Amino acid sequence: MDPEKNYGGNGYASESISPPPPVYGETERTRGSIPRRVLDSFKRDPNAHATPKGTVGADGKVFNVESAAQATANSPLQRKLKGRHLQMIAIGGSIGTGLFVGSGKALAGGGPASLLIAFGLIGVMLYCTVHALGEMAVLFPVAGSFSAYSTRFLDPAWGFAMGWNYALQWLIVLPLEIVAAAITVDYWESSISNAVWVTLFLLGIVAINFFGVKGYGEAEFVFSIIKVIAVIGFIILGIILNCGGGPRGGYIGGRYWKDPGAFHNGFKGLCSVFVTAAFAFAGTELVGLAAAETANPRKSLPTAVKQVFWRITLFYIVSLTLIGLLVPYTEPRLLSGTAASDAKASPFVIAIKNAGISGLDSVMNVVIMIAVLSVGNSSIYGSSRTLAALAEQNQAPKIFAYIDRKGRPLVSICLASVIGLLAYLAASDKAGEAFNWMLALSGLSSIFTWGSICLAHIRFRKGWRVQGHSLDELAFRSQPGVIGSWIGFLFNVLVLIAQFWTGFAPVGYKDMTTQALVKNFFGAYLAFPVIFLFYIVYKVLYKTPFIRTHSMDLSTGIRELNLAELIAEERAEKAAWPKWKKAYKFFC
Repeated sequence: MDPEKNYGGNGYASESISPPPPVYGETERTRGSIPRRVLDSFKRDPNAHATPKGTVGADGKVFNVESAAQATANSPLQRKLKGRHLQMIAIGGSIGTGLFVGSGKALAGGGPASLLIAFGLIGVMLYCTVHALGEMAVLFPVAGSFSAYSTRFLDPAWGFAMGWNYALQWLIVLPLEIVAAAITVDYWESSISNAVWVTLFLLGIVAINFFGVKGYGEAEFVFSIIKVIAVIGFIILGIILNCGGGPRGGYIGGRYWKDPGAFHNGFKGLCSVFVTAAFAFAGTELVGLAAAETANPRKSLPTAVKQVFWRITLFYIVSLTLIGLLVPYTEPRLLSGTAASDAKASPFVIAIKNAGISGLDSVMNVVIMIAVLSVGNSSIYGSSRTLAALAEQNQAPKIFAYIDRKGRPLVSICLASVIGLLAYLAASDKAGEAFNWMLALSGLSSIFTWGSICLAHIRFRKGWRVQGHSLDELAFRSQPGVIGSWIGFLFNVLVLIAQFWTGFAPVGYKDMTTQALVKNFFGAYLAFPVIFLFYIVYKVLYKTPFIRTHSMDLSTGIRELNLAELIAEERAEKAAWPKWKKAYKFFC
């Protein structure tokens, strides 16, 4: 070879000999410019049609259950969530303003004993519900998760009502949470207009979701770690303060359980806390919705589901026990909040201030802000994925099923982002009233969703047995089983009854006007008739069938074809584990 010629790394002389063209049948990877690649990523994926033309509902007004199951199973959403993402979504998913601020109003309404009993009972309900969801989501990691399970195992009309109510809840929550995040800044008496903070927070949340499911997963991972560290830090601080180790000293112990007492407003106070506790756990079910975008749900989801027990026990029960010991329910600041995110009404902040510790209240306010933004982030994720799944089942306009080359349900994300602009209207009193009524339309969504998950699991288990399958064929089994699902379902019914009673005759109703009572009732219970209106109209229009056990589709959407062999291998591996590892894996 001529040493004067310039040779490239491919071994060909760059001046005289060019690389040979690709052989027939071979392909060369070409990469365009970064702007071109970014633009192309928003185009619809040509190889993944969420709803092939004429497959769903093609037979006029009769709903095609099999095609709907096929469409959600073959959704082109990308599977990029890892085990650590799922675990943090499960652990931190429902640690929000319900715990940090809402628990203060609950303490004032029912006292410390009611707080523990109510949150403990709702914790049992959620433990059963999430295990039921985990069993179905591991076997069928399909788009839409719980609304798809209602369509598949109960009634397509009920799946339609559940899906739309769930999507509406998250769509309305987004602007409310952005406004709430802006209100947290007021704690520091900032002179900057709230509109500036609304803009920054909205842009940040939308940008995270435009990075796809990986962006959502990473953001939730960081948010959840911060929330978990804050709660653990408060638990340690609370124990020290209760034992008299604070700057002001003095042993507190169980003083506030004796004076002013353990209960407030009797049984009705307990029921009002019961309802507050149920809403505080909203978002727990997102771990099931994320299953369709998880790389290996069979491995990741069981661990994430088992984390729910520890989250409920450690983060809620332990921290609320300390709150009840450190703050009396007669504390006037518990009811002084102007919004659901107002740190002034947070029992965590009040406990810190009562102890005479300066600076930590601002740290807790930052945590509250992060918790609010986390819910805002989840709201775009939850609403967009549910809308895309509804569209795939022909239960929403087809345009919402548009999923781009990066696996983002683009139109659904854009709709959620546009509705987020309503946050700018929050400055007006009338707009605030409108927000409250919008939220009332879907206010019971979480309760109905959890109840539907339990009922779908009961029906799924019956169908599984009727069609000749055994429980050994399931990759993950709910620890409380069908009995747990019945417990979860009955507890959800009890919450609805408690909500009706406290809505119809709230604490102090004798001093309220008739107009105030009517407004309170419909604000608490408007979602109930709305859900059944959705159900009945769809049922009449499409003449959907109640799904019989012998006709359930129990095969579409199972991701591994050799599932039996994989389960046998895993069980043989688990049998060889030492006892400590078996015990650990049972709980974690």
